[in-house]
Amino acid sequence: MSPIFLNMKRIGLLSDTHSCWDEKYVTYFSGCDEIWHAGDIGDISIVERLERIAPLRAVSGNVDHGFVRQECPAMMKFKVEDVKVFMTHIGGYPGKYSPGIKKLLRENQINLFIDGHSHILKVIYDNELNLLHINPGAAGKQGWHNKRTIIRFVIDQENIKDLEVIELVG
Repeated sequence: MSPIFLNMKRIGLLSDTHSCWDEKYVTYFSGCDEIWHAGDIGDISIVERLERIAPLRAVSGNVDHGFVRQECPAMMKFKVEDVKVFMTHIGGYPGKYSPGIKKLLRENQINLFIDGHSHILKVIYDNELNLLHINPGAAGKQGWHNKRTIIRFVIDQENIKDLEVIELVG
């Protein structure tokens, strides 16, 4: 008998597209239940195209303006399965959080902290706050990064698992 996965959610995560559309987003995110974009989206067309693949949660970043700012808040707090998530564009990382972020994470008992901005892929567990921090790196072509990356993972009840880092070549 095969196991039954009733509430498991497959998540596609990206950041810092800077208006760059890549058909690989469709390829890698098609099986996802949700897509999360951690800011610096660029053009609103990126939001519209991602929404055609799966339901989208997106925050605006420091380069976003106009329709992107209107449609995407600067911060988002939500729950998926039994995981409390906080997502913003500029947030730092364990040991070097941006001002006010650590207090917010602690007070809200966040389990998963998502941000972007640095263009540096990071997956770090914060033992002090008992949370996982993920920065998916940069999916776009603008910036100083050498590799473009996105992430897929699964949230199954309170578990964050099956994390895959995908390098976008080309």
